[in-house]
Formats: sequence, C-alpha cells, structure tokens
Amino acid sequence: MSDDWFVRQPIDRQITLVTEPYVDPYFSANIWLVRGADVDLVVDTGMGLRPLRPVLDLTPGKPVLALATHIHLDHVGGLAEFEQRLGPRQSAEAFATMPDALTFADEYREIAEPVSRLPHPDWVPADYRLTPAPLTRILDEGDVIDLGDRSFTVLELPGHSPDGIGLFDEKSGVFFGGDAIYDEELLDDIPGSDKAVYRQTMERLKTLPISIGHGGHGPSFDAKRMREIIDEYLAK
Repeated sequence: MSDDWFVRQPIDRQITLVTEPYVDPYFSANIWLVRGADVDLVVDTGMGLRPLRPVLDLTPGKPVLALATHIHLDHVGGLAEFEQRLGPRQSAEAFATMPDALTFADEYREIAEPVSRLPHPDWVPADYRLTPAPLTRILDEGDVIDLGDRSFTVLELPGHSPDGIGLFDEKSGVFFGGDAIYDEELLDDIPGSDKAVYRQTMERLKTLPISIGHGGHGPSFDAKRMREIIDEYLAK
C-alpha cells in the first residue's frame, strides 16, 4: 500500500528504512524493517500519526515482531498496530499506558509546528495521544531475537534514556542502536538522561565489532564513523 506520508528507502535486500518527512525534525525518527526467512522485524514505529503497518508490504500470514528500542514517543507511535510487541524491561509496564512523563508526548502537543503537512484534514496537535501497547515480550540484556536466517542479540544501552536497548547481529555485524548512538547530535540532557551512564555505554560500544550501524535518527554509519561519534561524545 502506498502512502506518501512515509518515505521508504531500501538499504539492502533485507533492510528497509522508513521515515516520516513531514514530522518536525526533532521528533522524526527512523523506522527499520528487517525481513527474515521466517519472521520479519520492525525496529521502532515512528509517531503514529498515520497507520504504519499497511505501508510495510508485509507478507500475509508471516509473523512480524515490532520492537521499541525505548519508550519515547517518536519510537512507539505505531507499536499498537502489531500483535507481537517487544520492548525493554526498564519501562515495560509503562507501555500499557504510554504516560506523558516517559514518552514526552505532551512536549510534542505544545510545539509551534509539529508537522509541515497535516496527517489528516481535521488533525490538531492538542489531540495527539499515543495508543497504549502492552508488551507481549519483555527484553533483557543477552536475549536473542531469531528471524530464521539471522538473529539479533539484545544490548542494554542506557544513557539517553534509562531503558535504551540496541540489537546486534554478531554474524553480519549489523547493529541497530536506537537513540543510544546515531549520526546526529546526541541528547543527554533530557529528563531521564544520565551522562555518566551514557559514557559507560559509549565505552562499551567502542569495542563492538559492527559492520554497519543503523540509528534511531540520521544516516547509517560504519565502524570508523561510530568510533568518531563515540570519541566526539567522550571528549565533551
């Protein structure tokens, strides 16, 4: 199904990047679709301003997992569209209510221009709410997500948020970093952030043998660029 609210960009034969270009850039996050042999995986689900699932061209009858790298609004908006919902233990209970205190949805309702184009003709920012999406699987460090022909290990990566997680395919070196690391300005001064913990996460990532990293925002990056991002952060 086509919907020009979303832009889809194939990264390789299995991974597609989906973005929401009309969302305020601060809140516009990357959505990743990973097609597996037996199971497909959606890493983060955007803002939820328009239905996400129909634009992914999922195979009818094939299982699909929707995973939130953390509970911030720009990563969980479409989570309720999926039957199988995965997320971090640190914020697990909150997915059932999506409270403003953890998602920051209230901040989005208050900005001057939350979108550059209305998602619906009658849409108004004051009505924006996240749909509760209770988790069906709670993730911890070391858990494995098996797609049939590839698997990802869960990494706990707090700092930007207390509940941040990433995914690492040890065989191929593909890494999904959520908002723990991405190739734009990293945020460590918002409620729930912890700069000391973030530095520990960066030190851990410095030794991760990635081939390519896909972050929650910005372009993808190779191992050299990831080390540069880490070094820039640690030098602050």
